[in-house]
Amino acid sequence: MQLNLTQLKAHLGKGLQRLYTLHGDEPLLVQESADLLRATARQQGFAERQVFTVSGAHFDWSAVLAACGSMSLFADKQLIELRLPTGKPGKDGAQVLQNLAQIAQADESILLLVILPKLDRATLSSAWFGALDSGVTIAVGGVERAALPQWIAQRLAVQGQRVEPGQEGQRCLQFFADRVEGNLLAAHQEIQKLALLYEPGELSFDQVERAVLNVARYDVFKLSEAVLAGQIARVQRMLAGLQAEGEAEVLVHYTLSEDIRALKRVKDAVEQGKPMPMALREQRVWGGRERLFERVLPRMTPRHLRELLAAAHVVDGVIKGLRAEGWPGQPWQALHQLAMLIAQACQGPQAPRQRRSVASSAAAL
Repeated sequence: MQLNLTQLKAHLGKGLQRLYTLHGDEPLLVQESADLLRATARQQGFAERQVFTVSGAHFDWSAVLAACGSMSLFADKQLIELRLPTGKPGKDGAQVLQNLAQIAQADESILLLVILPKLDRATLSSAWFGALDSGVTIAVGGVERAALPQWIAQRLAVQGQRVEPGQEGQRCLQFFADRVEGNLLAAHQEIQKLALLYEPGELSFDQVERAVLNVARYDVFKLSEAVLAGQIARVQRMLAGLQAEGEAEVLVHYTLSEDIRALKRVKDAVEQGKPMPMALREQRVWGGRERLFERVLPRMTPRHLRELLAAAHVVDGVIKGLRAEGWPGQPWQALHQLAMLIAQACQGPQAPRQRRSVASSAAAL
């Protein structure tokens, strides 16, 4: 049975199952979910807890089986917690996990909690994960940027604080979100800091601005989403953050140019009469990225995409030390300019004017 993270508390209120699997890449939410499960287990008599961390190929899986098969000396019920930081149990581990799933479902004195990182599609389709899925599985994803202000407001409310009503409060939450984007654990710490600095009640923008540090962390995949969404201010912040963190220019350029190539391939397929959903699947464009492509592609002509592709080619040369007329000589500045061209092109209402801008920039190359 698969549960959404928001459903976990209500589910636990109805009683515990015997097998839970948490998988995701957000440490704060994984930790909080596991803590909630452990607390509920203690309340229901699972007083003993044994923790096993799979540390490599030589991990002794028999120790986990032995723990499940042995009687506890101190409690009638025990919680067995198994952590797989790599998400790769290996051949032996895969078989043991399937056995553990059967044992946990049959033995009411054992509660099995398996903690995994974010899993790829192939792993989610594996036999061992299918066995774990016979219990309760919870995918613990991060908080998307659009939902981050509301998440912050909810956390503030838990500690008895709130922002000002109206537009000023929204501005405050957006400012807070900009400062902590991509770093949920630090965001949680900044929220707790506000509880230490100020009394419960309403927080002003000035109070939040003085207290909240800039702890945002970015990755190139989120940069891709921001560029395709046409979020120019956010793209500028993310590029500056990636540069400050020492991200490789080549990786950033690859991400931007791969978006252009994917857009062009899908556009060419649609121009040849292929339905867009089919063209998107063939290019492995899924989920939120698929929605962005569907919004952007109708605004772009094949010529426009060729111009963006030519611009990406020039920036590739700049990164390798070549000079190009009309382009900055520094790689990061050239990446900024390329990202702005793409993001502006993805902004719907201004598309005609910006298409001319992109065309003139490409002509200058």
